[in-house]
Amino acid sequence: MASPAVATRHPSPSFFGPDPRRRPLLRRRGHSPSKLGFRRSGLQLKVTAIFGWIRGDTRTRELSPSAESYTLTGSASEVDTKSREVSVAVVSSIMDIPSEDWDACAVDSVDPDKFNPFLTHAFLSSLEESGSAVKETGWLPLHVVARDENETVVGVVPLYLKSHSRGEFVFDQSWAEAYYSYGLEYYPKLQSCVPFTPVTGQRILVRDTPYSDQVFEALVKELKSLTTKLKVSSLHITFPSEGEFSKLKDSEFLQRIGMQYHWRNRDYKSFDEFLMDLKQPKRKNIRQERKKIPAQNLKMKRLRGDEIKSDHWDTFYKFYRNTTDNQFSPILHFLIIFKIWGRPYLTREFFHRLGEKMGDKVMLIVAEHDDKHVAGALNLIGGDTLFGRLWGCLPNAYFPNLHFEACYYQAIEAAIELNLSKVEAGAQGEHKIQRGYLPVTTYSCHYFLDSGFGTAIGNYLAHEMAQVKHVIKVLHDSGPYKEDILNEFLLTQGDGVRSFHRRKERARKKLSECHIDISAKIPAKKDIRYCLIMLFVLGYKDWFFLPLINQRPRRTKLQKLSQTRACQLQPAFALDCTGSFVKHTTG
Repeated sequence: MASPAVATRHPSPSFFGPDPRRRPLLRRRGHSPSKLGFRRSGLQLKVTAIFGWIRGDTRTRELSPSAESYTLTGSASEVDTKSREVSVAVVSSIMDIPSEDWDACAVDSVDPDKFNPFLTHAFLSSLEESGSAVKETGWLPLHVVARDENETVVGVVPLYLKSHSRGEFVFDQSWAEAYYSYGLEYYPKLQSCVPFTPVTGQRILVRDTPYSDQVFEALVKELKSLTTKLKVSSLHITFPSEGEFSKLKDSEFLQRIGMQYHWRNRDYKSFDEFLMDLKQPKRKNIRQERKKIPAQNLKMKRLRGDEIKSDHWDTFYKFYRNTTDNQFSPILHFLIIFKIWGRPYLTREFFHRLGEKMGDKVMLIVAEHDDKHVAGALNLIGGDTLFGRLWGCLPNAYFPNLHFEACYYQAIEAAIELNLSKVEAGAQGEHKIQRGYLPVTTYSCHYFLDSGFGTAIGNYLAHEMAQVKHVIKVLHDSGPYKEDILNEFLLTQGDGVRSFHRRKERARKKLSECHIDISAKIPAKKDIRYCLIMLFVLGYKDWFFLPLINQRPRRTKLQKLSQTRACQLQPAFALDCTGSFVKHTTG
């Protein structure tokens, strides 16, 4: 186990990576970060300076605190309920943890079939060994590991000390600006995530044991304790599972939600069967886009495992660099110069190591033109999900709709072929919706040492969450699927559309009290509109249900009708299959 290491402030004006947030005004205030250098010998890490501390602060700080012990008690269902001692420590590299121990913790104990390739030792070690996620790039590994009294690893957390906010896909640069405007340092910060990967999954990885819940709590306590010991501004856990998101709320973490676009497999047997679930115009558009691929003399191939050679990775790295170094416009050129956009996070070596370590879990989709590779998309295969990650093409390659084919349609075909339940197409991109990918909720949790900033950011996140839920609902309703398919997806989507479904259920209950039969199915918007009109005619003027529809019914005629006929009409109507109301006859 690594010995405790200390960090001492040195007056150097620079640190190990460019800081895109630093402004001349802030430099004049005297908050420039310092330099981080280290000397490693064996298992010892000697840090000579740490970036981001306030000028003049020369106090000694522990960068790798000594292990802490926690006493755990087995669950009530366990025969042996004796207390257990678990020690929690920090390691400076994932290579200090055996791969079999890490992977045993990374298996989802709730559903082992939900294998997440990004949480494996192979993927994370590839990032470190290739120089992609290391201290020189602003990602200093500080992984947390919990061991029981037998030195068995019972829990791990991928954790990094960061000097910037790049490669996270949960944007907090405005928070850093707020800190700096008050003369405080936001960086460094602690980040629990998979670097450069916006994929939802477990972040606090616990081996499946009768006392796994207690190990989870011990790891959360250690994360918060580490934040205090290092005197960093904050701790961020990005893209955790929904279960972790709920648990961390009780541990003083602020909650934030985001949005991605996923495709779901309804047990399709072919791509054409998937198209039949779409509205006719959307179905026609996709077919036209796909026809343009062979018309441009393009051939698509899906390569896996040993089919991917070293030359493929070298070529794909060119595609990747063309995407990150894209200079198609003066604006993008400006962004690249000032390090705002277009930074290549991954090295060439990373792709080679990924192919060697992950094997059949890697799928490379390539496009050939005149026997030459001109574009490609990188995917990883999980237990029930195909994860789309990176895309690129040659600098002078221009083939309309090739991006849609390589990144979306080929991924859907592969998921159907492999019988996977969904495709995650990565962050951003509203254009994915019309190609079958619907919005879903993503999560992140944030812990701040400064209670004042924590309160202010918490208020902001509450407003942001309401807006994101509304956007998810609106985008979901604009999806390309037929209405009955969209209604089916409502049952498995995020809180925004689920709340919309709950409001429909409340409306249906109210209508049933009025003796209006709308059958057992989830009512369509047109049915709800008819029902609301009839409720008003019958004298029920509660407009609480009107948010269920996109457009309020005209009230003028309804008001007149309710005044003249409300006393004549009785609440004994049924909605027939045509959407018309039929009066019951009494016999």
